[in-house]
Amino acid sequence: MRGFIDALKDAIMDERTELNRTWWDEAALAHVKSRFYDVEGFKAGHISLNSIERDALGDVSGKSLLHLQCHFGMDTLSWARLGATATGVDFSGNAIEIARGMNDELGMDVCFIQSDIYDLPNVLDEQFDIVYSALGVLVWLPDVRRWAEVAANHLQPGGTLFLMDGHPVHHMFQSGNDDPQDATNLRVHSGYWHGNAGIRYPGDEPSYASGDVVIKGDTWEWQHTISDIINAVIGAGLTLTSYNEHPVSTYKAINGMTKSEDGWYRLPNGTPEIPMLYSLTATR
Repeated sequence: MRGFIDALKDAIMDERTELNRTWWDEAALAHVKSRFYDVEGFKAGHISLNSIERDALGDVSGKSLLHLQCHFGMDTLSWARLGATATGVDFSGNAIEIARGMNDELGMDVCFIQSDIYDLPNVLDEQFDIVYSALGVLVWLPDVRRWAEVAANHLQPGGTLFLMDGHPVHHMFQSGNDDPQDATNLRVHSGYWHGNAGIRYPGDEPSYASGDVVIKGDTWEWQHTISDIINAVIGAGLTLTSYNEHPVSTYKAINGMTKSEDGWYRLPNGTPEIPMLYSLTATR
């Protein structure tokens, strides 16, 4: 009976993964055309990485880097521009196709692999100096412990894991005013702790990349607490070397946030700050 129940759970999870893959296949086609990603600017030489991740990893020249959940590869290619020997992984076939096409167009030598993160050890037998994953990643994965185990599996002894993602606390809040541009009265709209079943979100919602980019199809997301994430990293045999929280976002994560001159989105002056991002490093 236990084997049947486990198989049923796996089948349900596979269905949820496929819904998400379908959404990201559509998102890749829309995002590559969006102003948010500014692909033409990137092709002209722009580095898409932000100051938090570049400061955390420093000089990557001559280092091997594995990018988990790379979308269509701009950040992976940016690390290569900065001197890393980079490999990008994503489960979306469209995203990987776009990434490979961009790599060829730019005459670069980055490897892109289509794979579900949990299946990666079955298709990639290599360890790296750096395993990197950033921005909108763990919320798409039901099991953060398995993610950490995969990351550790592909990390060389002495290597560095870097993770930056949306802070689960900011997901709890939304504007409490009728004016969607007013963020001075934030209210809690969801709890911090969630069950393992995940949350199904309806399709036809604007993408984070632009209010004009609407992706069809439902998605499944899983919120992980900070303790879930840190304990997963430690449980995978890694040593946590830094953990930081940041009151900024790379997009308008809450209505009323505005973009500063440094490129970060912030809540209006006078609004109590909440953590929008967290970042951590760990070593093997």
